Amino acid sequence: MSVRTAAKWMLSFNCLIAFSAVANDDGVFDHVIERAQTLADAPYQPPNETLPSALTSLDYDLYRQIRFNPKRAYWRDESPFSMQLFHSGFIFQTPVTINVIDDGDVEPLSFSADDFQYDGDANRLLEHDLTGSGHAGFRLHYPINSDDYADEFAVFLGASYFRLVGRDQAYGLSTRGLAIDTALASGEEFPEFREFWLYKPDEDSDSVTLLALMDSPSLSGAYRITLTPGESTEADVEATLFARSDIAKLGVAPLTSMFTFGEASTERADDFRPQVHDSDGLLIHTGADEWIWRPLQNPSSVRVSAFIDDAPSGFGLMQRERDFSRYLDLEARYHRRPSQWVEPLADWGPGHVELVEIPTPDETHDNIVAYWVAEEALTAGESRHLHYRTFTLNEQPEANSLGKVVRTRHGGAAVPGEADSPSADQRQFIVDFQGGKLDDLTSSEPIELDISVLNGEVLLPQVKTLPNNGQRATFRLPPSSEPSDIRLRLMVEGEPITETWNYVWYPDA
Repeated sequence: MSVRTAAKWMLSFNCLIAFSAVANDDGVFDHVIERAQTLADAPYQPPNETLPSALTSLDYDLYRQIRFNPKRAYWRDESPFSMQLFHSGFIFQTPVTINVIDDGDVEPLSFSADDFQYDGDANRLLEHDLTGSGHAGFRLHYPINSDDYADEFAVFLGASYFRLVGRDQAYGLSTRGLAIDTALASGEEFPEFREFWLYKPDEDSDSVTLLALMDSPSLSGAYRITLTPGESTEADVEATLFARSDIAKLGVAPLTSMFTFGEASTERADDFRPQVHDSDGLLIHTGADEWIWRPLQNPSSVRVSAFIDDAPSGFGLMQRERDFSRYLDLEARYHRRPSQWVEPLADWGPGHVELVEIPTPDETHDNIVAYWVAEEALTAGESRHLHYRTFTLNEQPEANSLGKVVRTRHGGAAVPGEADSPSADQRQFIVDFQGGKLDDLTSSEPIELDISVLNGEVLLPQVKTLPNNGQRATFRLPPSSEPSDIRLRLMVEGEPITETWNYVWYPDA
């Protein structure tokens, strides 16, 4: 676990309410829903701090010396799936309760120091009574890269965070159960999974199902998540939420990522790497069947963008740059960080996809968040049902057959060698498209540039053919004191043949 990974997880806590086993999936989930409703009907109770004092003062280096013993992984000899547990301590001060459901029987997993390896200085912890330490979370393994090795493909650790990877991918962005009041002046609230139930997978299983009880000052909720690992690891998420109080902003299916600098960044650290990010753009498939691509930025101040929609088809934070040469980082392996897509499995109605971009000085901070906000707010005493799937991928979603944005660059428009160039105060943009419907064009089909800008005008818009069969849109912006919100796409006979590129240029950036 890196410093960045450790720092971003919020604290989890233990649930103290007893659970009665029910012998089938629907019955167990119904029982968790009832518990969530009972919690929401009562005032919020924060967890009791029960962690032994020997663990509350652990620093990052000492915590890293505590590792789960893979020989003691649960189910390792009974299923292609196996589970390993995380030790409490360091920033994980309040344990979660983890249960396994096997043939209708529910067995809580008690803490045992025998499950862990205490290396180096961490071995001194065994001199203390660690009773009551509990677990911070868990990770799941399955052979997704080869038949003879169970790869880690999912981690649940801290608040409602979990991360997924598919074949040949490395951990990058995270997903969460919910985001509440993100980027509001009142401060963000981080709901927490208090207790988990995992159904023991059998020897023929290709998926694993878990239930989770969420609690937070504003709401409680019951989640059922079915994980299917593979080339694209998928989570089918179903949840019932109960509001304890009015919620100003409920972020559904939130994705959290990092963007420090990329190809279009005007400022960057003194760094040998050309790009540093877990994701490079937000992709949205609207209810009107438009595909929108918004390149990410590391802003000088917090920026919030809303993409109004009705019944969206999906959205995701994407890592389109997949070539090592774009990053040159052998350790972080940014070229292997997955994209992640969200698809509603029930009509979400009117609302908006919201993108939050937060300034960050370096890659140790997650500074990008994207989620769905319904037009109808969730108020005290109300409930809401959610159903969606989210999955990792390397390329864009299969449904996107349009030409995709592969490059965004901008710079000064002054004519080289011209002392008093009249275009010196203009900004030159290029947007390159490749693939999809562009590959099927003939030379006789005229390509039109559909471009518009809010709070400004566009100069010299043009379309040019690239040497590698792609198309380039170019334009300039005149000097302005206001941000320019730009949209462009390529058209043939009135029909889009590319995604819609959307970008906000801040003159003071």
